[in-house]
Amino acid sequence: FFIMKSTNASEPIGQMAPAPASSSDTLDEPIADTLLRDAKLIGTKLRYVLIPAGSRNELKNWDLWGPLLLCLSLAIVLSYHDPDQASYKFSIVFGIVWLGAACVTFNALLLGGKISVFQSVCVLGYCMFPLNIASIVLQFVSPVSLRLLVLTVAFFWSSRASVGFMSPLVPKDRQALGCYPVLLFYITIAWMVIIS
Repeated sequence: FFIMKSTNASEPIGQMAPAPASSSDTLDEPIADTLLRDAKLIGTKLRYVLIPAGSRNELKNWDLWGPLLLCLSLAIVLSYHDPDQASYKFSIVFGIVWLGAACVTFNALLLGGKISVFQSVCVLGYCMFPLNIASIVLQFVSPVSLRLLVLTVAFFWSSRASVGFMSPLVPKDRQALGCYPVLLFYITIAWMVIIS
């Protein structure tokens, strides 16, 4: 910033002054501080997904680190038990998650939704968290009825959190059309979890 100083004639005009300190200036921040700050933000957003009745404004500040980590962890967990086809399963899960999120986003935009592409991908990615937990739990649960119960609870939790965040962003007369692809998205992910 240039600050024009006119109070004293002996000082030069237009001298460079340091930029005011702000919390958003992270260029000179140490890497450890950046990672810790991002981990705290991811944890905060995951808490909003686990308890969706709270404030919905936090997920409006989008980031893609959390959804990327959740997608990677889901793909790794689902491809873990089949080493012969691990890369195939990993790429299928990764592709379906990101392409599905893109389709849901563009559907919301076509319906006149007031949402950005990255904000929608952020919400859909973070709301996968209950399905991620279910995929890990199902690695240790063998009775089919218990597996279906865990997955059903995770599916409804993910769907409720996502619809709760996204439905206010779509016009009221088109909310059912906006929520239907969200449910299909999470049904597809739940199906991938149960067959793995």
